[in-house]
Amino acid sequence: MDFGLATSLYPDEYHYPTETYNPSAQQLDLVQVIQQLHASLDPRTVFACYGKVLGQYLPVQGIRLTHDEYKLSWGKRYGISLKRQLLNGGMPLNIHYQLLTPLTPSQKIMLQEIEPLLLQPLLNAMQYQEMSMQAMFDSLTGLGNRHYYTQSLKNAIARAHRKQGCISLIVLDLDNFKQLNDRHGHKCGDYILKEFGDIIRSTIRNTDQAFRIGGDEFVIIVQGNIHAAGLLCERIVTATNQHKSFDQFGVSCSLGAAESGENLEAEQVYELADKALYQAKASGRNGYKLNLEQLS
Repeated sequence: MDFGLATSLYPDEYHYPTETYNPSAQQLDLVQVIQQLHASLDPRTVFACYGKVLGQYLPVQGIRLTHDEYKLSWGKRYGISLKRQLLNGGMPLNIHYQLLTPLTPSQKIMLQEIEPLLLQPLLNAMQYQEMSMQAMFDSLTGLGNRHYYTQSLKNAIARAHRKQGCISLIVLDLDNFKQLNDRHGHKCGDYILKEFGDIIRSTIRNTDQAFRIGGDEFVIIVQGNIHAAGLLCERIVTATNQHKSFDQFGVSCSLGAAESGENLEAEQVYELADKALYQAKASGRNGYKLNLEQLS
């Protein structure tokens, strides 16, 4: 699972460096451990807190956990290996410890006391993150929704200004989509929307972000200048025209792109890209236009 979203939701968390094992550490306070583990709703932070606690009382220098789609890690990846398993409703949480020294009998008992305390706060954090992701992604296409787009564009422009870089914005929609719905029904329309989302996802780079912001309107945040956006537009138009279903139903796409300038706000960049989209529509559709106004 991609934790990029968790990073943006919890920018000040996940700061739990490895602890130096201290055999003479004070007696373990389980209530305090529970409070620490329940202090965050970021799975990585909860897991890192668990590692920090263990590192204080046991010769643990690294931990890895796998559960369903989650893969979490904390600390170092070498040492004496110890593998254990916790069960969550019959589903295993596999934990792999990296130890400085083998555990003594009393240390094994301590691990057995601490281990179950991880389960509930970690599962709570996982469920919360999944709900947060559902609230930020379009259920039909799997792309980001309007709310996530608004946040992401503001953040991308702010980062570009700080680093003296640039981003571009592409606004897309489908040609003849209303006629498709009228003739073949919304089920067919939903199928085309989902396929178009797949086309966008397969053509953008890992550094780009794609969103469905309403109906058949989509937006892509491109990490790069207007020329990089133009290359992406070309790929999307080509992929759409080569798709059998789009050809069968007479659906194509039009795109407009604009580059963020030094003094442009998010809404201004969108307006420039949207203006280019309408120019593409006016030019016969099934193509794209680049708005160079902000570069002149």
